[in-house]
Amino acid sequence: MTMRITTDEGPETATLKLEGRVEGAGVTEFQCAWRSLLGSLGAKRLWVDLRGVTHMDEDAREVLSEIHKKTGARFLADTPLVKYFAAQARRADSSKAQEV
Repeated sequence: MTMRITTDEGPETATLKLEGRVEGAGVTEFQCAWRSLLGSLGAKRLWVDLRGVTHMDEDAREVLSEIHKKTGARFLADTPLVKYFAAQARRADSSKAQEV
């Protein structure tokens, strides 16, 4: 499956949904999509739906950590692998905060 990114904005929440393999050139697309969404977030809660993800390379996981660090986004994850990616992003954020 090729990568697909969709966004959905409501009055109180915004969702960034990823599907497929998030790697290579797709990471730049992922980063652009979330930064575009960031500009319109305001006080909205951001959700990142990872339930359709089958793979994330290291660069994609770094973007996920950046999203969590800047927005406190919540992750929707269903498989052990995707739950690991979400936990890794949250952990990277909290370990950087402790280093400062």
